[in-house]
Amino acid sequence: MEIVVYLAGQIHDDWREQVEQGAREKNLPLSFVGPQTNHDRSDNIGEEILGKQPSSYYKDDAASDINNFRTQVLMQKSDIVIALFGEQYKQWNTAMDVSTAISLNKPTIIVRPASLIHPLKELSNKANVTVETIEQALDVVSYIYE
Repeated sequence: MEIVVYLAGQIHDDWREQVEQGAREKNLPLSFVGPQTNHDRSDNIGEEILGKQPSSYYKDDAASDINNFRTQVLMQKSDIVIALFGEQYKQWNTAMDVSTAISLNKPTIIVRPASLIHPLKELSNKANVTVETIEQALDVVSYIYE
């Protein structure tokens, strides 16, 4: 049984590759989807499809519409959401994705460092599982197959 995992979270490092590599090492039958990880493509998609916008506000708004559409489609098709909260970047999109996953009743695993326990306490309370490492998240998923 293959499970589709939506990987929500920051796009500025290689954590998704770490999850995919860990899943391969554990021989987990998983496939992965997630947000657009090419930052320029994500920022410019509105103008690429709809044409030049009159200001940066409208450029961001057009891109947000299309990015949110993509996220909704892929998240609805996923079986599980794993969301990584890191310490280096602002995590607004991750928080929005976790809220969406919870609203869609998707089984959700939050990965967050101990330093973010307090600011993420409400989201952690709503998620199914909260862990501190990618390895722990994969162990949770692995448990499904036992």
